[in-house]
Amino acid sequence: MEKLTFTSDDGEQQEYYIIAGAESDGVEYLLVSEENEEDAEALILKYITEKNSDGEEEAVYEMVTDEYEIEKVIPAFESVLGDISIEK
Repeated sequence: MEKLTFTSDDGEQQEYYIIAGAESDGVEYLLVSEENEEDAEALILKYITEKNSDGEEEAVYEMVTDEYEIEKVIPAFESVLGDISIEK
């Protein structure tokens, strides 16, 4: 599994394993986990762009916490992952 390092707004770095990527309503999402295990807890991150202090766009991943959005995107991940189900 591919592993990426993300940096929070306060400069803290966190490494996550990418389980899958999916798209829902034209928005890209990543399903990630801190552990490389089959039954590990996972987070859903949403890809957005923001302008930095120089006015340039940069890629940002934001944790999805809205229950409605989570419910909407879970089927997209289940479709990509096949036989794996996602529980809230």
